[in-house]
Amino acid sequence: MPAATDNTPFLRLWTGFLTARVMVALALLALQLLGLALNQQGEPALLATSFGYLVATAALRILARHAPPNPQPGIQWLPSIGVDILLVSSLQWLQQSGAMNFTPLFGLPILMAGVLGTLTLALGTTAGVTLLLLAWAWWLGGQSGADNTQRYLQTALTGTGYFIVAYLVHQLATRLTSEQQVAHRSQMDARTQTAVSALVIQHVADGVLVLDRAGLVRLANPAALQLLGSEAQARVPFVLADAPAWKPLAELAHHAFVRAQPQTADLSILHESQSPMGLRVRAWLTAGAAEDGEPLCVMFLHDLREMEARLRTEKLAAMGRMSAAVAHEIRNPLAAIAQANELLDEELTDPGHKRLSHMVRQNAERLVRITEDVLDIARVQHQISHSASTTLALDAMVLQAWQDWQSHDPARRRAQLVLDAGAAQVEFDPEHLRRVLVNLLDNALRYMGPEPDSLYITTRATAAGKAGLQVWSDGAPLDKSVERHLFEPFFSSESRSSGLGLYICRELCQRHGASIGYQRITRHLARGPVPGNAFTVTFRGTSRPADTTASLFDTIVV
Repeated sequence: MPAATDNTPFLRLWTGFLTARVMVALALLALQLLGLALNQQGEPALLATSFGYLVATAALRILARHAPPNPQPGIQWLPSIGVDILLVSSLQWLQQSGAMNFTPLFGLPILMAGVLGTLTLALGTTAGVTLLLLAWAWWLGGQSGADNTQRYLQTALTGTGYFIVAYLVHQLATRLTSEQQVAHRSQMDARTQTAVSALVIQHVADGVLVLDRAGLVRLANPAALQLLGSEAQARVPFVLADAPAWKPLAELAHHAFVRAQPQTADLSILHESQSPMGLRVRAWLTAGAAEDGEPLCVMFLHDLREMEARLRTEKLAAMGRMSAAVAHEIRNPLAAIAQANELLDEELTDPGHKRLSHMVRQNAERLVRITEDVLDIARVQHQISHSASTTLALDAMVLQAWQDWQSHDPARRRAQLVLDAGAAQVEFDPEHLRRVLVNLLDNALRYMGPEPDSLYITTRATAAGKAGLQVWSDGAPLDKSVERHLFEPFFSSESRSSGLGLYICRELCQRHGASIGYQRITRHLARGPVPGNAFTVTFRGTSRPADTTASLFDTIVV
């Protein structure tokens, strides 16, 4: 039998034969001891041979149980097949009286060769056994001097039977091994497919539910549990019809089973004290995947809010391309305005007129920068070298930008300013840093509460030279679908927002070697622990680290 790629079946058969040889040895030894116990005349040589065979089989069982021999003919079979043939020959030779015939034990090495070895080994072993039987018949004939025709015919018949058995056993063993290998490969393929399917289902963005005809949910991925709400996240499996909010899903699955056709519908799930959640649901039936042969219903849940946001993002992206084209066209008129203002300023002598000309120049320069930034965003250019960075004092810059922003609406724009960066300086363009802070403050202003401490602006620096800026507000938590796309261009949860503010912040931070991130953190205020939304800008190494050992925002509890 050829060696299998997977050695487990061959090793199992090898161990079984080794155990069978030990059992035969025990039976032979017990037979000899029983003869002595019944006061029959025993042969010490037979007893010694049986005991020696037991020792040899036990030693091979212990030492070679994990190292099966090569199926090809060779000396590796001498400790097993060779010892068995030698044992039977010795027992038959020592049993001179002929009262007991040990030749049937030749079947053990023949079976071992047929099952574990190649066809050549099986036929060779059978041929050797047949020659030994013929030699024994010749020896008995020489001792008796009688006609040996009957004995030779009996030996030839026995040898023929051994050849047939060896051939059939080898063919059956080969077929069994082949089928076992095919079954093993199929099992491995099934396990691989199951593992891959489970991994895909667990990480797919859409919700996936698998339920039977009774409405019992047998499988639900994390996205589906999140869409179904907290009631489903703690228990799987569960019955879909148990919660009133899931009733539309249960009815759609029931229609799929009754009509035996895929179903698609836009449903609303209404949880208590929450706004309705729109879902686009597709239900498909499997072909008898359950244990009892009944089909299962696989439901795919798509969040309509995210689908609408994705569609709106695509529309706004097109608008963004158009805005880039408009910004490109604006640069020429801006250049003409700036040049005309410079020419006009040369002829002005009145201080008031000079001040107005200066304001025109400042705002024209700001418009030029904004135009260039829009064009950079449209081109998605992230290289730091595109905008020159200057060294600036973080606290002074934040204070100035905050005062400019707050002066436009002092009654509404209130915040707690905590500037702890000391003398830390950061590498950033002043105008770009002002835009980052203003964008973050405008974003916080839309969602923060009315309390005086609803908005915090904090700066910190570490002894290692890392400085940071954080804008925290006590707004409501963001939906997961919104949080995933928070810094994407032209994405916003509000219809009146362009969705460029946070994207511009990220682009400007990356351009100057800084990073920006969002966290839902809790601040301990005078009114107690208050959760809120925090946007943190971490700058690259400062040129003058502050003299402090405090960690960045170490007073904030996450």
